[in-house]
Amino acid sequence: MSRYRSLLAFSWAMAALAVVTAAGLVLDDRVLAGAPIWFKPFKFAVSFAAYGLTLAWMLSRHPAPGRTGRWAARTVVAAGIVEMAVITGQAARGRRSHFNVETPLDQALFVVMGLTIVVLWTGTLVIAVLLLRARLGDRAVTWAIRLGALIALAGLLLGGLMLSPTPEQRAAGALRTVVGAHSVGVPDGGPAMPLTGWNTTGGDLRVPHFVGMHALQALPLFLYAMEALAGRAGRLRSERTRLRLVLVAAGFLTGLLALVTWQALRGQALIHPDAPTLGALGALVTATAAGTYAALRRPADGPGAATGPTLSAHPAPELTR
Repeated sequence: MSRYRSLLAFSWAMAALAVVTAAGLVLDDRVLAGAPIWFKPFKFAVSFAAYGLTLAWMLSRHPAPGRTGRWAARTVVAAGIVEMAVITGQAARGRRSHFNVETPLDQALFVVMGLTIVVLWTGTLVIAVLLLRARLGDRAVTWAIRLGALIALAGLLLGGLMLSPTPEQRAAGALRTVVGAHSVGVPDGGPAMPLTGWNTTGGDLRVPHFVGMHALQALPLFLYAMEALAGRAGRLRSERTRLRLVLVAAGFLTGLLALVTWQALRGQALIHPDAPTLGALGALVTATAAGTYAALRRPADGPGAATGPTLSAHPAPELTR
């Protein structure tokens, strides 16, 4: 991963900022929009630390990403630095960073944040295209990385749903101060879940945003777990079986992303699902269980079949067609 020092340095910087903002949570008792004022910078710092580290690891699997890969990595870093500067600076001022258009400065900073998200998404898209074109290990490794990146792009894109003015804002003429919201059906800043801060009385669009983005880590970690268990479950030594299970896991994450998006858009809190939501979740779990059973029951690789490099090995140099 040393080729991508910009991403690694960014991750370390975000980890340090997470420590600083965690101290702010303890030492500063100010509250903004129903949450401790340093809670948002803390969450974003942790998320960006994991994001940068994961992208650096994924790019390091590519045999020769060249200038394009380095450019995309630096683009993501630059966008992340600007966004965190705005979020942290606004918290220090006691002002909201997201959706705040109350003063010309607040509005300008919110526009800057919107532009950084576009730039970050574009940089991540370039990285995803590079990953789609290259062999990054065996087929299970390659597809865990590729599908994680694609689902993460979808999760990032869903964040755009928060930018539309809510019906309540239009009716109340609040567009002069606030445009957009995390919550659906209820105002931002109401009762929230611990740790995540997600709304418990209405829909919350941060849920699908979170699920999609962190597929970037979830699928490779799932593959790591399979490789760790391979010594106890001999069938998991098969590349073909691991690939099938990765595809099942990616299908589950995609279905879960669609489900929590649908739930949030209906103004329904994550922890208070109605019968249709529970029915859809049951169908998704059943389909995943059936897919897992089929993946494990089907014949594995034949004797002597090559399994290719795993997550801990270096990627193969050839490109896939």
